[in-house]
Amino acid sequence: QVQLVESGGGLVQPGGSLRLSCAAAGSISSINAMGWYRQAPGKQRELVAASISGGRPNYADSVKGRFTISRDYAKNTVYLQMNSLKPEDTAVYYCNANIRTRAGWIRDYWGQGTQVTVSS
Repeated sequence: QVQLVESGGGLVQPGGSLRLSCAAAGSISSINAMGWYRQAPGKQRELVAASISGGRPNYADSVKGRFTISRDYAKNTVYLQMNSLKPEDTAVYYCNANIRTRAGWIRDYWGQGTQVTVSS
């Protein structure tokens, strides 16, 4: 019923920038929240940034001042602007959305994941 499609990952040098994009499509009535998680090999999945619809964003301490989450509500899209990237930012980044479908179901949905590698 609902799909989240991510794009924008890649290989970047330390100090560089990337912008991730995630668009939700399908039988959507409303989106309660959208956000980004990341998971590095051997590490627990971590919430990076989140946006509750209509509210202000929040960030993991490790990315504050470097990453910015933004939304295009009309396009059901969330972005993650990542600046001053560090090697420890290397991970697979997953888009997440809590969505009410047109059938009335409220569920979490996940993107397919996009690899971000920060290396010289």
